[in-house]
Amino acid sequence: MDDGVSAQARSWQETAVRRSRVRGCLLGGAIGDALGNPVEFLSLDAIRRTYGDRGVTGMVQDADGVIGRVTDDTQMTLFTAEGLIRARARAAEKGIGGAETTCLQHAYRRWLDTQNYPAPPARGGNDLVRTGWLRTQPWLYARRAPGNACLTGIAAGHVPDPSGAPGEPGPVNPQSKGCGTVMRSAPFGLTGGDPARMFALAAAASRITHGHPTASLSAGAFAAIVAYLLRGESGPAAVLRAMELLRRHAGHEETTAALRAAVDLAGTPGAPSPERVESLGAAWIAEEALSIAVYCFLAPTASAAEALLLSVNHSGDSDSTGSLCGNLLGVAYGDVQLPVEWLMLTEGRTVIATVADEFSLQFEHNKAVYGAPVHSADRYPGN
Repeated sequence: MDDGVSAQARSWQETAVRRSRVRGCLLGGAIGDALGNPVEFLSLDAIRRTYGDRGVTGMVQDADGVIGRVTDDTQMTLFTAEGLIRARARAAEKGIGGAETTCLQHAYRRWLDTQNYPAPPARGGNDLVRTGWLRTQPWLYARRAPGNACLTGIAAGHVPDPSGAPGEPGPVNPQSKGCGTVMRSAPFGLTGGDPARMFALAAAASRITHGHPTASLSAGAFAAIVAYLLRGESGPAAVLRAMELLRRHAGHEETTAALRAAVDLAGTPGAPSPERVESLGAAWIAEEALSIAVYCFLAPTASAAEALLLSVNHSGDSDSTGSLCGNLLGVAYGDVQLPVEWLMLTEGRTVIATVADEFSLQFEHNKAVYGAPVHSADRYPGN
């Protein structure tokens, strides 16, 4: 009897921790994105001239005078999560598995609408794309410097084969290895699935927009790190285990070298600094964004807030490195460790938290939400 009660209590505790990690991952990414957004295109010198020697020390206004705005990083991450929920719904309702890249292509086309229209466009006839709840959120309809490869790649309509080798080049934007593949890939690691499979799926989905193998392998490695952290692995262990998966694939050398540099730098004596961050690159390309985020996550900072500030105070793609670092911090420590004052200022936080909770429910038990299935035809159609 007592053993049964204890087992049930442990199960409840594990579920609560897992949901906190999923919520933390998506909310942490949004916080980092919003912190980095106003300084994305500023050099470190310009950041210090504008905000002082320490750079930004909290949420600051963007060019329009608004605080807390997120960018395409958070937008695309949400649509990745939605695409995975709908792929799971398709499998549950129709018994059709293996449709993840199709569902993700549809999800990214919904994101593309947010870049091309001021409000949700009307659906027509048997439209399988313009459906669901997420696309109806008005705040998502905003252009915040999306990457050209993401825009053109999604428009090309390519649906990658999920069984393809992660290190193979793709036909869409074959020379592109921008960080747009990595910054949207955290949800793959949050499914609770086998990290090797999530690595492969994230790598395949990256080829919807970016054809360079390093883009795919960096996305896969990031998804695997998130997957291992969700399981409770330490930060260093999660990164090293993801690197073991990475080395199985042809063409891994650039991504492996970038991750090795991050791990080595985090273990080097001395205080973390923007200059150390900049030694890893500018983060416009996939492996550099991954490397900087991992360094800031592993570096010996005093708090999640300090790690997030480290991740955005540099010359380069500050919103993407902030978003990735926030994903890692959130999945490692849960939403309760996120800076509350920054969370309250972050655009779309209630929607982000809702997507996170429904994602958790979908991948736990396909349970009901508010009396209706998570994969209801209105909210998350299976396509």
